[in-house]
Amino acid sequence: MSSTPRIPKAKLTGPFGYLVKRFSRKMFGEVPEPAEVLWHNKAVLTSSLGFGRKVQKWHELDPNLQSFAHMAVASMVGCSWCLDLNYFHTHNEGLDEAKASEVPRWRESSVFTPLERDVMEYAEAMTETPPRVTDDMFARLLEQLGAPAMIELTTLVGFANMSTRGNTAMGIESQGFSKACKLPLAQPSVEYATPA
Repeated sequence: MSSTPRIPKAKLTGPFGYLVKRFSRKMFGEVPEPAEVLWHNKAVLTSSLGFGRKVQKWHELDPNLQSFAHMAVASMVGCSWCLDLNYFHTHNEGLDEAKASEVPRWRESSVFTPLERDVMEYAEAMTETPPRVTDDMFARLLEQLGAPAMIELTTLVGFANMSTRGNTAMGIESQGFSKACKLPLAQPSVEYATPA
């Protein structure tokens, strides 16, 4: 699968380009399109990669909840690339692939626990413009997760919004990473209207 991004992909060159290609092929089998597009501005690419790597090292929030939150944002925003990559990530990390495959239709699916549903609802509430996070929603999650994990969840959802919205605006679409997963990714059951 290959999309046609709104900014043409650049050829990764030089020592840094070699490292990005080598690391990407080791992790994903190919170079992710966002890296090829962001190559036009290496400062943005480096910062994005650096923060993304730091996010992956956070450990206060259960890894399945991290994945479900990011995928819920990607599904709501319509970022097929982030859905594809995060589903692939659940497969590679040995997370709950069966549940992750259902995230795009989490409201109708019966596989999720109340906490998992609360996390995805919170991720969507933060993603809406304006955000619709309520005191009750926040307090319920804070009680279940604790302050460190709640801060991590909130920041993760902010990061997910940055990456999903950027990829979508630049026309970057799924590369088919999730073909390695046992189950196909469910299709979203709710279409979010975009303003004309």
